[in-house]
Amino acid sequence: MANKIIIAMVFGLIIGFSTNFTLPAIELVGQGFVMLLQMTALPYISVSLIYGIGSMSRRQGKQLIKFGGLTFLLLLSAVLFFIGLSPLAFPDWSAAAFYSASNQAQAEPLNILELFLPANPFDSFAQAIIPAVVIFSIFVGLGFIGLEQKRRSLYVFRDIREALTIVTNLVMKLAPIGVFAISLNASATIDNNQLDGLMVYIITATSIVLLLTFIVFPLLVATITPLTYRQVLFAAKDALITAFATGSIFIVLPVIAENVKKQLSEYAKIHSEVKRLPSVVVPISYSLPVGGKLLAILFVLFAGWFSGENVNVSDYLSLMIFGVMQLFGSSMIAVPNLLDNANISASMFELFIVAEQLIISRLGALLSVMFITVLALLTTLLTINKVKFYLRPFAILTASAPICTMLIFVMLSAVFELISHPYQGYEKFINRNLLIPGAEARYLREPDSSQLTNALAQTQKDTLTIIKQRGFIRMGYYRDSLPYAFHNKDGLLVGLDIELGHLLAQELEVAIEFVLIYRKQTKQLLSNGYLDIVSGIPVTPKNLIEYNLTTAYTEEPFSLLVRDADRRKFSHWQKFIDKKELVIGVPEAYFYEASVSKNLPNNTVWELSTPRLFFQKQGENIDAMMYGAAGASAWTLLYPDYSVVTPKPHAPPFAIAFPVAHGDIAFERFISLWITMKQRSKTIDALYRYWIEGKEPGRFVK
Repeated sequence: MANKIIIAMVFGLIIGFSTNFTLPAIELVGQGFVMLLQMTALPYISVSLIYGIGSMSRRQGKQLIKFGGLTFLLLLSAVLFFIGLSPLAFPDWSAAAFYSASNQAQAEPLNILELFLPANPFDSFAQAIIPAVVIFSIFVGLGFIGLEQKRRSLYVFRDIREALTIVTNLVMKLAPIGVFAISLNASATIDNNQLDGLMVYIITATSIVLLLTFIVFPLLVATITPLTYRQVLFAAKDALITAFATGSIFIVLPVIAENVKKQLSEYAKIHSEVKRLPSVVVPISYSLPVGGKLLAILFVLFAGWFSGENVNVSDYLSLMIFGVMQLFGSSMIAVPNLLDNANISASMFELFIVAEQLIISRLGALLSVMFITVLALLTTLLTINKVKFYLRPFAILTASAPICTMLIFVMLSAVFELISHPYQGYEKFINRNLLIPGAEARYLREPDSSQLTNALAQTQKDTLTIIKQRGFIRMGYYRDSLPYAFHNKDGLLVGLDIELGHLLAQELEVAIEFVLIYRKQTKQLLSNGYLDIVSGIPVTPKNLIEYNLTTAYTEEPFSLLVRDADRRKFSHWQKFIDKKELVIGVPEAYFYEASVSKNLPNNTVWELSTPRLFFQKQGENIDAMMYGAAGASAWTLLYPDYSVVTPKPHAPPFAIAFPVAHGDIAFERFISLWITMKQRSKTIDALYRYWIEGKEPGRFVK
């Protein structure tokens, strides 16, 4: 059967990759096979635990906890050791990323009580909350241990387990067909573009999984038990193939338990525990952070490297301890928490999902099968005292594991260095043009003094009338106001605010004039009627007093722009808020030095005429620059040796609004309603995706 499954998987992959063709019926066949396997998995876990634990004596239960716990810690340490070595293979690439709103998303906390305590066991079964089902079944089994007349009741659970095993074996006869359908559909629907940037993670994970699955774990069993390397692989073979094809460890748990019992059948005549222990260890292990689940920690290390927010070696131990605790639950909940704990951009979670869909879930299932198989084998053999040191496999293990590890990491480093990966963040940022064809426009590097007198004479008229008579709307913008206003590779003024200015001019059926100004000029140029509208500024109490602000069209979280090496210093407000030697830069177009100084009284605050000073020689003495997260992310694309840090606890985001002509409430009302209209039509959302997040905007209403 195993050979048939392998052949079916290979044929499915070849056909899928070569033709990129699939049918809904093929996907349905694959899904149907997985659902048939799922049908017996959860009941099997429960009845196996109840029967296995209920059949034990108290002494046997203590032995199970003792030997099972020691074996689990040994295997867990082995996996974490190799994961900790993995960053040695990562190449030295520059990295930075566009801003993503998910960067500021609060990670969903792990609710240990709901995960492990089955307040309603029937709901836990219905929702497939495996840890809660395991705990419920363990307690029922423990209840049986204390009963004197339990044999008849336990035989019922034994017979149900045997019936479920027969059903699983019947379903496995369909495995070649199901695996063929799954592999064909998966290979035919892979988006090659999703592989960009993930190859380092995928290749590293593949190397670690293969090393542990086919060298370290089998040789470990062969070193201290009578089982040979071949016997260990044979015990795991069917489950390995099916788990890799389906990407699920859950559905092969019955297969693992039965194959382990078959492999140990020669001891069953003397030791009755051999028939029970695998059926207890295997279901329990599924609720633990085993094998493939631990690849989530590898992803966090990769995400730190990939985003330029590397995890320090000194933080590895705390990351791994925190990760193991989190991975008692779902990795989909654990990874956002791990990223948040390591101060890595939450947008990396999107890459995690893509990687899982591509192949990592299959690799994780492969490693988990061998992890659980070895855990069941070692725990059972330790319990029946069939452990002995064998020199030959030990010599092979001690020689092959270090050599293979060294060769793998040397090869990975060499391969990654050969891969051409020029930094493209800067090019991606400045290579963008206006999304919508722009209005007729002219550009001034400073206010036209000859027009100031005429503007002052017209201040009694309403702004819309002036714009119509003038034939163009005049918009001020600030220098280096990334990503709201900047010059692209062709020298054209672009950005979110600039695009909105063009769109407004088109709908007013006039041209537009962009004028470069300084923040200190803003109030005067709006008051005397020279400017009609200015690029967005934060909505603060002082700005509300000084300017006639529209409704907010976007918002940004508070963040700090720091050098990569200083990320940890600014991860929490309490780490730096009292340090007088720290210098915080504040761009004049963003915040007021006085306001920031009031909130950071112990730090030195310097006002900067442009954010660019922070990256130049003049900014060498500045430790961090306060900025909005979206703008800060844009600057890291230009200067990838810098990172965006949002100190914890996260401050509320600040709104961004346009200052408009002073004293003209009607014009402010018009622009505010226009913004609301564009928000409801998703136009601003589309422009935000394009200019702020660097993504394709999709279709939208202009």
